[in-house]
Amino acid sequence: MTQAQFKFITYSVANGLATLTINRPPFNVLDIPTMEEVNVALEQCLVATDVKLLMITGAGEKAFSAGVEVADHTPDKVDRMIEVFHGIFRRLQELPVPTLAAVNGAALGGGMEVAIACDMIVAAANAKFGQPEIKLAVFPPIAAVLLPRLVPPARAMELLLGGENIAAEEARAIGLVNRVFAKETFAADVQAFVAPYLALSRAALVSTRKTIRATSGKPFGQALDVAENIYLNELMATEDAKEGLAAFLEKRKPVWRHR
Repeated sequence: MTQAQFKFITYSVANGLATLTINRPPFNVLDIPTMEEVNVALEQCLVATDVKLLMITGAGEKAFSAGVEVADHTPDKVDRMIEVFHGIFRRLQELPVPTLAAVNGAALGGGMEVAIACDMIVAAANAKFGQPEIKLAVFPPIAAVLLPRLVPPARAMELLLGGENIAAEEARAIGLVNRVFAKETFAADVQAFVAPYLALSRAALVSTRKTIRATSGKPFGQALDVAENIYLNELMATEDAKEGLAAFLEKRKPVWRHR
């Protein structure tokens, strides 16, 4: 197990799971120093070879994150704020491994943007999601880009233009959230959710995530060419692909080398 020391977040790796916790309860607001630490942790995750899945969550039970510090939007700080905040999303896109947001309360504004930038979202039953920026006469750039790709465009318009919150079950119903778990058993349910991923080959997880992202939005023929290239020239060159096929044919449990 490895663990890095930070002031406003925690970051640790154990058994293939990297856990990044925004540690500013009760609302886990993202100010510039906190976001700088998030970026440092993501840089560490980018180069880690022992990580199969990154999970982002918030400390406590009230909020995953209530968003970016409003005081950091002022003219003297906004350029730096956008630089470090959007750096989080650039690094999340660059990560080779799948990402999961474990939303244990309110995910609002920039907090919701962090959640929807992850590959998957699980939420506690008391969680809520919202982009209230329009009420301050601004808009959320990340959500403006990502949300219409994740939910029906008209629903995205309603959330972005209206600024209202939705509950966890509604977020699941529109396809934003994968699973909703009871608040009382949330931690255990999240661990059960990630367990199957941690039993898989890291090489296969990396190749699959890369293919999904590299083919998104491309015409079918172009996308298939990309997928074939990754499959034949990258995945099939890994030790784990050979081991997985051999183990199946030999009717035994595979022993992953994660490369």
